[in-house]
Amino acid sequence: MPRPSKTVLLVANGDLRQSANQVCWPAQAAMEKRLAAAVAGFGRKLIRAHPYKPAIKHGFIASQKEGLAVFAQLDPDAPLIVAEAVWQYSHHLLAGLMSHRGPILTVANWSGQWPGLVGMPNLNGSLTKAGVKCSPLWSDNFDDDYFLDGLSRWLKTGATTHRTPHVRPIAKARVPAKAKAVAKKIATDLRVKKSIMGIFDEGCMGMYNAIIPDELLYQTGVCKERLSQSALYYGATQVTDAEAKAVFNWYIKKGFTFHFGKDEKTELTKAQVLWQCKTYIAACRIADELGCESIGIQYQQGLKDLLPASDLVEGTLNSTDRPPVKNAAGKIIRPGQPIVHFNEVDECAGLDGLFTNRVHAALGQPVANTLHDLRWGDWDKSGTTEEYVWVFLISGSAPADHHIGGWAGSDSLRQPPMYFRLGGGSLRGIAKPGEIVWSRVFVQGGKLKMDIGRAKVITLPREETERRWRETTVQWPIMHAVTYGVTRDLMMARHQANHIQVAYAKNAAAADLAAYAKASLAAQLGLEVSFCGTKADGSAF
Repeated sequence: MPRPSKTVLLVANGDLRQSANQVCWPAQAAMEKRLAAAVAGFGRKLIRAHPYKPAIKHGFIASQKEGLAVFAQLDPDAPLIVAEAVWQYSHHLLAGLMSHRGPILTVANWSGQWPGLVGMPNLNGSLTKAGVKCSPLWSDNFDDDYFLDGLSRWLKTGATTHRTPHVRPIAKARVPAKAKAVAKKIATDLRVKKSIMGIFDEGCMGMYNAIIPDELLYQTGVCKERLSQSALYYGATQVTDAEAKAVFNWYIKKGFTFHFGKDEKTELTKAQVLWQCKTYIAACRIADELGCESIGIQYQQGLKDLLPASDLVEGTLNSTDRPPVKNAAGKIIRPGQPIVHFNEVDECAGLDGLFTNRVHAALGQPVANTLHDLRWGDWDKSGTTEEYVWVFLISGSAPADHHIGGWAGSDSLRQPPMYFRLGGGSLRGIAKPGEIVWSRVFVQGGKLKMDIGRAKVITLPREETERRWRETTVQWPIMHAVTYGVTRDLMMARHQANHIQVAYAKNAAAADLAAYAKASLAAQLGLEVSFCGTKADGSAF
């Protein structure tokens, strides 16, 4: 379509689930109004490239089909803003953005209410993997100097960049000999014996950035066993009621709390949880039968219409203390060990989780690890700390090992109906204080890369924790994280994913050593590795 002078086009991508799009639309509409005002301040006019749809009560692009139709009628040279206040499925837009010639700006509102701050990094990471240039920006109210300066540069030049002085290539780091030796032993084992990653369907919710090309994965000694979620569903149907009840009773004996109700549509029921117990058993048995060291379950979209949410299953798999499951030979499958699981079949997180498990086991450090959404962050309102505190949050796959009180300190609430029609419980808890290593594997320029850094988990008063839950998703496990040497804006400028991997260590020195060892392992296996930020004492890696 012909483009009037001094105009900027806007597209808004959304969920495939209309219930989520409808609930979240008011937040998106409010964001677009503020964004339009900011653009107008520079003498430009922001025009939606696709209309609000009264019949379904939202204005999101809600499928790849719709996305292709929108881009087919756009001026391919027009400046384009992708504005995200919600979780979005990147594949709805990806093909259109790959052929778009004009400058692309991705924008998210700094809000935890709906995961726009999760959706934008996923899209950015997908575009990075695809080799498409884009400029990201974020803001609380779209009136701060950082945002306005970036917007001004983009409007004038078609690009805006962010300084990343916190990034240090591993070649410049002083990696201890012990870390190198541990890494070398693991790398040799992976090259010779290999490891199988079980993939229950690829590309969850259009997360292109989460798929590792086979030829890049093979160089690490890891290969994919491509599985179908239909096999997992069938396996769950073959688990007996008695076996499911045994797992349920194990949870109860551990002191794990289920918040049950009677309305299947809005409340958690025992029937939903028993199906989750069956899915857990089936996942253990399939992993054992096929020799999968790690597994990832897509869930959305395939299983969502067949089984309750997989998150309790996933958190249980990642826990060192978990319900015993016997294989066909009558032997308990990997007693006292997690079966490394990567939420939303994020293969980058799966590779990271495998590395983490191996390195921490070799160092005698806690092996339980998980991904979280890099959901949001805020200054502490309780006066407990003057540090900026991130909200790391995931739909339920965090291990009980990470929570204050373990299983007894954790509970399970029904997953939000707008995302999870058939319900199912989460594995909710508050992350315990301690030193952690954070990391992310991503694809850029046809290469596997890893960013790795250090952080601490702090305890906040219950009232502040509840505020942060209310600002995000109250049903999900939460981690209060303070990153060392990485500010909010530095993290957003560099991070190439919606997810961030975390693992505890016994103390700061042990966490530093674990970070060095995992970084060295990744580098020896061909990844391009960078340290981000500092150690706890402020010194460089």
